[in-house]
Amino acid sequence: MSFKEKSKDVKKEDKKINGENLDSKKTEPKGKCSSCEKLTKELKETKELLLRTAAEYDNFRKRSEKEKDAIYSDASALAVKNILSIADSLDLALKSSENQSEEYKKGLELLKNQFNSAFKNLKVETFGSVGEDFDPNIHNAIAHKDSEEEKQNFISLVYQKGYKMGERIIRHAMVEVTN
Repeated sequence: MSFKEKSKDVKKEDKKINGENLDSKKTEPKGKCSSCEKLTKELKETKELLLRTAAEYDNFRKRSEKEKDAIYSDASALAVKNILSIADSLDLALKSSENQSEEYKKGLELLKNQFNSAFKNLKVETFGSVGEDFDPNIHNAIAHKDSEEEKQNFISLVYQKGYKMGERIIRHAMVEVTN
């Protein structure tokens, strides 16, 4: 017998098991077995658990990021609030330095410029200038001025400037308002 004939016989034998022809029978089960149903159910439950866990982790990550940003914002606002009195004192020193030497005035101006650039880097803005409309949300009216010539409900005098970081008010402006 040649090699080709032997390989044909082997192929024919592979298609037969225990004398039965496998080509004529379907190998699929007629109904699902109970273990297959159990495994399918476990797989479905495991997939749901995995999806829930992934969603919980994503929510945790987002919540942690928001909390971190809020803590940073609170700490920055508190630090700025603590140095506002120094900025106010520096403004007063600049106003009262008219009788001082030019070097003294220049030194105070340099310090004020450093404060302003630091506030700019921290995104701190001032508000509450003379002539602005009065807004009780950001201004604190500590005096009223009755005037017929000037328009009503605007700032006529600023006692203390207000500061904010973004939309967050660090300190309300103390102002006098015309009525």
